[in-house]
Amino acid sequence: MKQYAYNDVEALQELVSDEFGSWSGQVEITQTLVDQFAALTGDTYWIHTDPEKAKTDSPFGVTIAHGFLTLVLLPKMVGEPSYEVTGYNNILNYGSDKLRFIGPVPVGSAVRCRSRVKGVTATAKGTKLIMEQHIHVVGQDERPVLVYEMIIIYM
Repeated sequence: MKQYAYNDVEALQELVSDEFGSWSGQVEITQTLVDQFAALTGDTYWIHTDPEKAKTDSPFGVTIAHGFLTLVLLPKMVGEPSYEVTGYNNILNYGSDKLRFIGPVPVGSAVRCRSRVKGVTATAKGTKLIMEQHIHVVGQDERPVLVYEMIIIYM
């Protein structure tokens, strides 16, 4: 695995690509998981929590995961890293430039993601890396259900 010093912005530019990396492992979306998230967040809207009503009233025919549940599962969808950033003292999750919930995630499906480095720049705080991540329902690889651009700063 190739290593990059966190402050070598020029070398880190090699990681910037239009191509996405390999698929991560899969995470199953269960009704129990959705119900736990609903209880935690207070978002108990029936389209997420009432399978019987969803059969008749939902355009999807089943309950669906909350968009934010799908997002927070990203750390569970870790793929094999193809590089390592070294020499930093801290990594700061600096937020997001883009977050889109593009499609439904039906309960009973599985999701997985893949990502790419979209940009690397030097900032006053450290080296900023933008990761574009796409989450897909397994078997629906042509279109992501979620697109997220995560900003990381290595310090």
